[in-house]
Amino acid sequence: MVKKRRLGRGLAELLAVDPDTKSEQVSAGEDPPKLRIADIPATSKDTESDTESAQPQEGDLLELAVDQIEKNPFQPRRMFHEAEIASLAESLKAHDILQPILVRRVGDQYQLISGERRLRAAIKAGWTTIPARLRNADDRLVAELAIVENLQRKDLNPIEKALSFRRYLEQHKCTQEELASRLKIDRSTIANLMRLLELPNPVLDAIRNEEISAGHARALLPLDNDDQQVDFCKRIKKEALSVRDTEELVQQTIIKEDAGDSSSRRPARRSTRPNHQLADLEQELRMALGTRVDIRLSRSGRGRIVIHFSNNDEFERLRKLLQGDPNSTLDRRVG
Repeated sequence: MVKKRRLGRGLAELLAVDPDTKSEQVSAGEDPPKLRIADIPATSKDTESDTESAQPQEGDLLELAVDQIEKNPFQPRRMFHEAEIASLAESLKAHDILQPILVRRVGDQYQLISGERRLRAAIKAGWTTIPARLRNADDRLVAELAIVENLQRKDLNPIEKALSFRRYLEQHKCTQEELASRLKIDRSTIANLMRLLELPNPVLDAIRNEEISAGHARALLPLDNDDQQVDFCKRIKKEALSVRDTEELVQQTIIKEDAGDSSSRRPARRSTRPNHQLADLEQELRMALGTRVDIRLSRSGRGRIVIHFSNNDEFERLRKLLQGDPNSTLDRRVG
C-alpha cells in the first residue's frame, strides 16, 4: 500500500505568476507573460488519476504498509533488545515518528535501508503504515548506509561492527583503506575491530553480552593460544579487571613464558637500556601486532626484534600487516 500526496496546480502556479500581479499587468495594458515549454509539466495530462498512477521518485515521502517492507539483507545489527523496542513503541504512540525510515525499490517491492528499530517499534505500537523516504541505491550503497547509520548511533557492538566490515570486504573485494575512505572513518578503526574476530568464540560472546569491553579483548590478542585467552576472559569477569590491569597481567604472563624459554636455550640477554623501557617497547609492539614480540639487545647496541606466530594463518596475517596491505590476496605459506 503506497500513499503519496500531491497538491493541485492552478494556472497561476504553472506560469509562476502571482494572480494579483497578473490582473494589474492586464489592466495597465501590458502583455501577459508568455507560457514557456519549460513551464509545462512533464505529463501531458494533469488529471488526478495520472498523478496517482505516477511512479514515486527519489526523495518522495511515502506512506507504506509495515507488512510490505522487506528487511535489509545487509543489516549489520543482529541484536535488538526488546526493552528498547518497547520503549520506542511507547514514544511513537505519544509523539509520533520524528524521522521517516529509508527504503528503496526492488522490483515491485520496497526494501528497508535504514530505520529497522523504528519499523519494529511501529509494528509493536500497532501501526499499519509508516512514513518512508525513497532512495535510489544499489546493494553496495545500501550496505554502506546501514553500516554508517549504526556507527553514528553507536547501535552496534564491536563484534557486529567487525563482522559487517568483513562481509563488506569479502563481498566487494576491496581493501580496508578503500572501505575507510567510503565510510569517512580511519582505517585503524576497521583494522582494530576486525582483529577481534581472531579471538575464540567464548571471548567474542563475552564482548557481545557486554561482559568485557573491546579494550579488554584487544589486550588478550598477544597471548599465544585460545585457552589462555578464554581463561583470561573469565578472570576479567570474575575479578572485574580494568583494561590496564589486563594489559599488565598479559605482559607479565608473556615475560614469564619468555624467561622459561630463554633459560633452556640461551644465556640471559643483556641490554643497554633499563629493563622497564625495553618491556614498554615490547608491549607497544605486541599490542600493535596482536602477537608476542621480543626485543633482544646486546651491550654493543645491536639487537633484533622477534615476532612470534603460532600457525600459517597467523603468519599470513602478520605478513600482510607488516606489508601495509591487510587485504592482500598473496598467499605464501611457511613450512
